[in-house]
Order: sequence, then C-alpha cells, then structure tokens
Amino acid sequence: MNTLQAIILAIIEGITEFLPVSSTGHMIIASSFFGIAHDDFTKLFTIVIQLGAIFSVVVLYFKRFFQSFDFYFKLLVAFIPAVVFGLLFSKKIDALLESPVTVAISLLIGGIILLKVDDWFAVPEVSSPISKEITYLQAFKIGLFQCLAMIPGVSRSGASIVGGMSQKLSRTTAAEFSFFLAVPTMFGATAKKCYDYYKDGYVLTHDQINFLIIGNIVAFVVALLAIKSFIGFLSRKGFKLFGYYRIIAGIILLITHFFIHPLTII
Repeated sequence: MNTLQAIILAIIEGITEFLPVSSTGHMIIASSFFGIAHDDFTKLFTIVIQLGAIFSVVVLYFKRFFQSFDFYFKLLVAFIPAVVFGLLFSKKIDALLESPVTVAISLLIGGIILLKVDDWFAVPEVSSPISKEITYLQAFKIGLFQCLAMIPGVSRSGASIVGGMSQKLSRTTAAEFSFFLAVPTMFGATAKKCYDYYKDGYVLTHDQINFLIIGNIVAFVVALLAIKSFIGFLSRKGFKLFGYYRIIAGIILLITHFFIHPLTII
C-alpha cells in the first residue's frame, strides 16, 4: 500500500459507510484493482479506517448520543448478535474478504431487495430513534439483520436499515438507528481485528501507522458530508436509486472478473 492508495480507500469508505451499497465491498473491489487485496495490512486497514467514518456520527449527533441511558442499553442489545456471530465465524469472514465475486453477488441480491423495500414497509409507526416505542426485542432483531453484513457486499447500513424498517421504523429513523449502532459495532470489529493482527505476529511499521492515521482522518471528513446528504436524499427519494446502482455495479464487477481480468489475482 502507498499513500495515494490509502487516501482513495479512505474516500471510498467515507462515501459508502452509511450508504446501503457496502463500504467493505467497495474497498475490496478497489484494493483488488490495486493488487493489494490479499495483503494482511490491507485487511486491517479497511476495518480500522471505518472508525474515522463512525466518529462522524458522534460529532453530528452529539447531543442525541448523550440523552438516554435506555437508548444505550438498546444499542447494546442490538450489538450482541454481531459479537456472537463475529466470534464464531471470524475465519470464514476473513476468507470472504478476498472475494470480489462474493461482493458482486451480494450487490446484485441487495440491489433487488432495495428496489422493493419501500413497498414492503410503507407504513412506519416509529419516528424517533430514541423513542420508548422502540423495544428491546425490536433492537435485537435489527442487530440480527446487521449480521448479514458480515458477508462482503451486503452493506451493514443497508441490512440494519432494512431491519429497522421491518420493525416499523420510518426510513429516516431506521437510518439514524443504523448510524448509532455502527459505533459499538465498528469499535468491536476494530478491536477484534487489531488483536488478531497482533496475535498473528505482525507489527505495524511507521509507514503503516501513518496510513491508518491518514485513512481515518480522510474517512471522517468525507463521512461528515455523506451522512447529511444521505439522510436528506433518503427521506425524499427512498432506496430505489441505490438498488439500481447495486445491480449495475454487481453486473459490471462480474463481467470484469470473468471476461476481462480475474480481480482476485491482480
């Protein structure tokens, strides 16, 4: 990895982390084109820089983040499934992180779902992410949906937003709950990945530490802009545009991989 590659990956992370298009999937595609997808530091980098993007949620929603202890417990309940599935299937998840084909198929399936989701859940009942109307059971079910994003290309935000809408949350409320849920989820994922990296005997070099710092800063700044834009667009237009984008991106990726150049061995 070089500095330019780190910046490009961080920009991709900042733009896509909160969109229902899969930030991890897009970074796998980009790192495959760069020829660094199999590198252990690249895998660490793509997880750790998500902290920069996630921190933008804390900044943008600072007041709401510190209003209700009850809301913290609901986030904890929603976070538990990711902990369990992450610990049980971490090796299989790491293997999938090297597969652009998995990303492409996930993009296609997720795109089809996003074309239909506004029609499936057209009558929301809950309009505030810290409302007492959101039960612990609903939070837990949203957390189960989020676990689907352990498959690269599914999209953590997309899965948890659809999960929220299935529990009668409005589009905007489901998106904001997904943003909040990202904070403990990505802190946990980063801690686990760093521990595994250290346990496997790797030591970060000076350049690699600089790449992580640059990546987090860039992802943070870009994500600040992306969140506001996404919420406004989502409340007005819904998910269909993202669905079409995912389908087109998935088809292009499959064509590229099978008919132009196999991305996994670049």
